[in-house]
Amino acid sequence: MKELDIDMAWFKRELKGIITTTEEKKEAPDGIWNKCPNCKKPLHYSEQVENQYVCHYCGYHLRIGSKEYFAVLFDNNEFTELFTDLTSGDPLHFEDTKKYTDRLKETQTKTGLKDAIRAGAGKIDGQDLVIACMDFNFIGGSMGSVVGEKIARSIDYCIANKVPFLMISKSGGARMMEAAFSLMQMAKTSAKLALLSQAKIPYISLLTDPTTGGVTASYAMLGDINIAEPGALIGFAGPRVIKETIKKDLPKGFQTAEFVQEHGFLDFIVDRREMKEKLASFIKMMAN
Repeated sequence: MKELDIDMAWFKRELKGIITTTEEKKEAPDGIWNKCPNCKKPLHYSEQVENQYVCHYCGYHLRIGSKEYFAVLFDNNEFTELFTDLTSGDPLHFEDTKKYTDRLKETQTKTGLKDAIRAGAGKIDGQDLVIACMDFNFIGGSMGSVVGEKIARSIDYCIANKVPFLMISKSGGARMMEAAFSLMQMAKTSAKLALLSQAKIPYISLLTDPTTGGVTASYAMLGDINIAEPGALIGFAGPRVIKETIKKDLPKGFQTAEFVQEHGFLDFIVDRREMKEKLASFIKMMAN
């Protein structure tokens, strides 16, 4: 009977040691574990860094920001950040569910970023390179006046110093809170890239998931070499909008990097783990 009581106590979880009190429970710190959006398997942070934020089970390319791209591409993650003090104004005094100025402050505090793009000058495999990289976490990576201005200034820097330019696009398109000021960045950046071309300085465009809207319609597709990561969503309007407009089903894989390459808009699709090596060889080839 004594053994039965012990067994029943275990079943009822009455004996000390069977359960852990709330105070004694240990929570895993945020950010240590992630789940692959494709295969749903757990990924440890150290494994993600080691595998350059690519799922080692299925090869899915996780969405990352400028901090991670700079670490992957720049030699020893050493670079000089350019034009750090640029922030968006509110020329239209825009307000939807909240004021645009409040949204900017809130997003800046949350992400630690000044806007949806960062630019840095450093070396890749010993060769000078300027990288401008968009951050989707900042209002969907939307292209506002600061994004256009940083790209323009980065191009000016490249022309003045004879340094190749790499643009990493990751955006939902133009920033509606800045309306025409945002759309003007399409023409502004395209004109600056024309000057870069006249100076015979290489421009590499890397399209990542997602690259859409006015970004796709301007600087993202104007590279001397246009590269994309596997499976990246690339397009102007979204698939749902297109389907509703033309009233037809879309082809399988529509607007994926593979579909876009098949139709002649991309030169290469490159795995992120091989990206640095490929970029370095492209720069070396174009320099010669």
